[in-house]
Amino acid sequence: NDIEYIYSQYYNKMEYWRFSSSVGKYVGYTEYGVKNAERFNKDASVLAGRKAEKERYCKHNIDIW
Repeated sequence: NDIEYIYSQYYNKMEYWRFSSSVGKYVGYTEYGVKNAERFNKDASVLAGRKAEKERYCKHNIDIW
């Protein structure tokens, strides 16, 4: 439960949006990022894919570390 998966999108050292497994949705940090976060959050398949990454990537590799 203490593992968190974060996927962030940056351009020119500025963070536009982020998905956090603890929040469970995308959050935008710029005008462009907010619009895209809303679009991503409306698409159930995009959210399901990101939520599955915690299981696929994080929990799979935790035993290795």
